[in-house]
Amino acid sequence: MGGRLFKDFSLFSATLSLFLLIGIFAVLFSYAQASLHEFGFNFLYMEQWEIGEDDEGGVFGGYIPIIGTLLTTLIAMVIATPLAMGIAIFLTEIAPAAIIKPFSIAIELLAAIPSIIYGMWGLFYFAPIVQTLFGGNGVGLLTAGIVLAIMIIPFMAAITRDSMNTAPDVLKESAYAIGATKFEVIKDIVMPYSKGGIIGSVILALGRALGETMAVAFLIGSVMAIPQKITDPTTSIPVLLANNFAEAQDLEMSSMYYLALILFVVSFALISMAKVYFMRKR
Repeated sequence: MGGRLFKDFSLFSATLSLFLLIGIFAVLFSYAQASLHEFGFNFLYMEQWEIGEDDEGGVFGGYIPIIGTLLTTLIAMVIATPLAMGIAIFLTEIAPAAIIKPFSIAIELLAAIPSIIYGMWGLFYFAPIVQTLFGGNGVGLLTAGIVLAIMIIPFMAAITRDSMNTAPDVLKESAYAIGATKFEVIKDIVMPYSKGGIIGSVILALGRALGETMAVAFLIGSVMAIPQKITDPTTSIPVLLANNFAEAQDLEMSSMYYLALILFVVSFALISMAKVYFMRKR
């Protein structure tokens, strides 16, 4: 009886997740119809975001926020992935036992900090440093990408660390017994064994980076312009939605739902491709 109930509940939970996914897509697609009919797929290549004089018309394009979203996510992932892997390897294979617990707690506390705190810290403390080192006015793609990387590092590091801790000691001890170095044990034993958890951490961090709003809103500049340099200000889909949604009407509102639909599809596609690719490699 208990086994049947557990099976039915598991099936219900999995089915509910699928229907929620379909429901979100259906709602976004429905509310985006006006913009879809007005602009079609040209919306993806249009750079204008101009409200009409009567607040009902206007020209709206998603190219700039789409590019801003992809670039900030790319910068964040390029910076965060090797750092998170290094932290996880250090905590599982290199660090003395006395400091493993304090360092692990510190990493988990970083993950608990609200994103708006990261945004405020980045704006008032980190942006001047970026301005001094790289030029620009301090806010822009680079600043947003670096702070976003700092935000996702704890998630990647914690999940990767837990995955690496599952590598059997007998395998590592056997490798050391036949003369393997620590680097070889990490490369040939620990990393392959924990690849599933590493893939999961990258996918989770990718989803978090694509949808982050508040911290990026403080740091990206919120300017509807194509960045010519990595330090230039621009905008992203979540930032544009957060800044303009309350005042939007009619066609602009529909265009925002179109942008949300694009973000949904892009996030789903990127994460799905990453999962399929890494699982095939595995």
